[in-house]
Amino acid sequence: WFAAGSKPTEYEMGLDKSVFQNGNYSAFMKSKEPKNNEFGTLMQYISSENYIGKRLRMTGYIKSESVEGWSGMWMRVDGETGQQLGFDNMQERAIKGTTDWKKYEIVLDVTPGSKGLGYGILLCGKGKVWFDNIKIEEVEKTIPVTNIIKENNNPKQPVNLDFEE
Repeated sequence: WFAAGSKPTEYEMGLDKSVFQNGNYSAFMKSKEPKNNEFGTLMQYISSENYIGKRLRMTGYIKSESVEGWSGMWMRVDGETGQQLGFDNMQERAIKGTTDWKKYEIVLDVTPGSKGLGYGILLCGKGKVWFDNIKIEEVEKTIPVTNIIKENNNPKQPVNLDFEE
């Protein structure tokens, strides 16, 4: 696990042995004095070679305290040239305020051409979050993906050039 984000130095990160969902520890992130558009993440990055062609579900438990911006788990599938092939950071279903432990999930396809997987928890703005009991597992293709990168649905030829449609 390592710290990253737009301003990782504005966040304290570590292990908490007094607050946990299950077991003896959880990871935490706590803001120092970030600006509203700054974020930190506690993350890992691995090769995707063992997961090519599979659909992965990441689950984890998050507890929050006084989150003024937003927080969420995130997972990203990177391609050979650094492009994002899959991504979900829960921004559309963000964690805000003070919440008790709750299980969250992200589901992404690891497509051919994938190079790496990044995942973790992020905190944007002020507050504190705890992260515990993460699991990444292969799931059936019938489980819907949560990918926020939309497929290319561009038309094959020009459309409505006279604006009458």
